[in-house]
Parts: sequence; C-alpha cells; structure tokens
Amino acid sequence: MRTLRRVIAFAATLVFVVVVPVAPRARAADPSSLLDAVVGVHTEIPAEARTAAFLGRTRDGSGVLIDDAGLIVTIGYLITEAMAAEVTTVSGKVSRADIIGFDIASGLGLLRATDPLRVKPIALGSAKELAEKTPVVIAGHTGPGRAQPASVVSRRTFAGYWEYLLDDAVFTAPPVAAWSGAALIAPGGRLAGIGSLIVSDADGQSPGNMFVPIDLLLPVMGDLMALGRPSSARPWLGANMQDADGKIVVRRVAPEGPADRAGIQHGDRITAIDGSEVHDLAVLYRALWAQGEPGTIVRLSVRRGDEEREIEVKTIDRYRYLKLDTTY
Repeated sequence: MRTLRRVIAFAATLVFVVVVPVAPRARAADPSSLLDAVVGVHTEIPAEARTAAFLGRTRDGSGVLIDDAGLIVTIGYLITEAMAAEVTTVSGKVSRADIIGFDIASGLGLLRATDPLRVKPIALGSAKELAEKTPVVIAGHTGPGRAQPASVVSRRTFAGYWEYLLDDAVFTAPPVAAWSGAALIAPGGRLAGIGSLIVSDADGQSPGNMFVPIDLLLPVMGDLMALGRPSSARPWLGANMQDADGKIVVRRVAPEGPADRAGIQHGDRITAIDGSEVHDLAVLYRALWAQGEPGTIVRLSVRRGDEEREIEVKTIDRYRYLKLDTTY
C-alpha cells in the first residue's frame, strides 16, 4: 500500500500540479483520498438473466464514490440484471449495495452502499477539456499498480457491436488491466470518466482503454435515482453486429429478441435501413434511433448468401427485454 501511495503521489504531482497552474492559496487534491474513493464492485446475476450467458453470473470491477451518502458510479454492465451487489473499500470494509439504476445509452450505472463507507467521495468533473496528450490518472480497485499515470491519445466516436454508440469517447494509453468501472481522474483531481473497455486501437493502432465521459451521467441522474432507468428509450433490434470492410455483418441475435423473431440470422449482411444504405455501425444506429420510440417497425435490407431480401423488424425497448424483476 505504501508503494502504491508513492506511485499515485508521483502521478498526482505530474498531473495536478505541473499541468494545471495552482492559485497561490489553492491546494492540490490529496492523492490518497482520490484513491480511497475507488471501491471494488461485486455482483451476482441470476441464471435466467438475459446477460448471464455472455457477461457471466458473477461480475467484478470498480466503482467511484461520488457523494457522502454512499452513491457510487460504475460501468453499467457490472450491475445489469444483478440480484445482489456489494462494494469493498481499499481498507477492506465490505458493504451490501442497492442497485439504483443504469443507463443503456451511456453505459453508466449507479448503486448505493447501505453502510457508511467512511471514505471521502471524489468530485465530479468533466471530460470536455481532455484533449489528446492530456495527462490523466487511471484508478481501479484491484491489481498491481491499480493507479497509473496515462495520457489521452484519442477522442472519437465509438460504435459497439451491442447497439451502443458514444459520440465522443475518451481513449487512453498505456493500457490498464483493471479497467472495468475504473476512475479516469483529470488534471485538478476530479472524476472525468468511467472505464469501459480495453481496445487494440486506442490511438488508431496501439492498445489502450476506452472511457465513458462522466458528462453523460448528469442528464440522466435524476431519472436513474427516481426510476432506475432513463424516462425515454431508443428502439432496439436485438442484434450484435460488426463492421467488416464497409459491410455490417450480424454476429449474434438475442434469443426471442426483435431481430430473432423477424428472422434475422447469424452471418446476414445488413445493407440498408428503410431504403437508406448503411456502411458502418454509427450510421446504422443513428438511422435506427431516428425512427422514434420503441415499437416502431423498421425495414432492413439483408443479403444472405447470394440472396437479397427485405425484413421488417418491430423494435422494442431493451429494458423490457432484460429480466430486471430481481433488481428493481
């Protein structure tokens, strides 16, 4: 632990003092308290959960304490369909946690420790000023060197195969192993993002991590606290798709989901939506979500082998597909 404090203290000196000029009476953020705000997150998922088969029945990662009442922000896939959760502080204190809600659009989730953690929360910041080459600190709960200095190497659109799109994701390097739910700490010591993935092309060619900007939490926080989810939802196809040399190929369909019911199959190539050609996932998602509310019917142009066909898919609200009765 003493060695870890030295590492983060060095990183904090680099990031919080050298990069950002401090007013004569201002004090740099205490690196120890920033680390203490990062907690471990453990969840248990029922066997019948829709996500159990590919995300697992037990999930572990990190979360970040953001208020004095035990509110913790984490990456949403850790808590999706969870029936039980607990959090662990760096000192080893374990508390049961209530799952507050998660936002499918951003990928962020909230839970609340039921016992006092006696840890100082980290202040929310913004990712808006994290341009390329900005030095940051990445802090996860576990693993060797759980707090590491890094740099922002790219800001760009990220399209995930699971019908997920970030317009301005944050990519950092070098890669950090304990990325899931990790804190992205900006110059000045505020929380700027939450860890989502490790990627092979953070800067276009080298590995690193992808972070969800914390700015995306604020617009939906009220709904998450009150409803467990945003008050509005996007139409969902229920298909995992991949960009492949300008082609969109279906890799998996969610069992009993809209695409499955409509007859979409693994290996199908989607060439157009409602008559408009699509060549990458970002364009497809934007066209799909522009259709309106869940329940709308979209017409997909599909190439299967040498055959072209039109398939109508009645979209749904993805929250209705997930088995959330054990959570909310």
